[in-house]
Amino acid sequence: MQQVFITFGLLIFFMSTAAQADSFKKQQDNLLKIINLQLFESRFSTGFSKMSTDVEKSMGQTPRHEFVPKEYRTLSYNNRPLSIGYGQTISQPLIVAMMTEIITPSKDHVVLEVGTGSGYQAAVLSSLVKEVHTIEIISQLATRAKKDFKRLGYKNIFSYTGDGYFGLAKHRLKNKALPEKFDSIIVTAAASHIPPSLIEQLKVGGKMIIPVGGVFQVQFLILVEKTSSGVKSKNILPVKFVPFTRN
Repeated sequence: MQQVFITFGLLIFFMSTAAQADSFKKQQDNLLKIINLQLFESRFSTGFSKMSTDVEKSMGQTPRHEFVPKEYRTLSYNNRPLSIGYGQTISQPLIVAMMTEIITPSKDHVVLEVGTGSGYQAAVLSSLVKEVHTIEIISQLATRAKKDFKRLGYKNIFSYTGDGYFGLAKHRLKNKALPEKFDSIIVTAAASHIPPSLIEQLKVGGKMIIPVGGVFQVQFLILVEKTSSGVKSKNILPVKFVPFTRN
């Protein structure tokens, strides 16, 4: 009888897990439709009207619920930011898709993310580029994200703890094998200005997307492009991000 009870209990558990997975998949599919509708509405600011095939595929196969605290898991596929603790949030899926599109990722690209947070943005980038290097100043979040990357099988995401204002410059002092320049840089917190050290670590021909502005000011998502003749920037659209944290 005990064996039968245990087997029945496992059956109920697996049925419940499968039902939840199916529910998440339906919610995720609906989220992708919402994102494309909102991208169409913002097309004159961003220059594109929907997700590319590759970005949509990555957004569709990245399990956002795995990067959300358990108490908010039922809200995982709402198109909104959610608290992840320590005064930080997991970004709105629309913004994640938008920032990913703007840097035009390629399979041979090495990307730097400043502000690992939940790890969701890095996970979305993972299938689109060669390597993602992501740095987080809040050690508890950095540790949690690193464990999640390992648990979920992301092998091309490399995590660091430290002040992202300097990119990986300080880490390179200890490990010369780390990338010196990046094809793209994504910053996921609002800075008061564009850090010169990040521009320095951007390759010629590379793109950086960064929100700029104070907590009580209008913030703008800014595209920075580095060319052989200098650096040019462009305001994309107003946004609202948590502030850039410094040591």
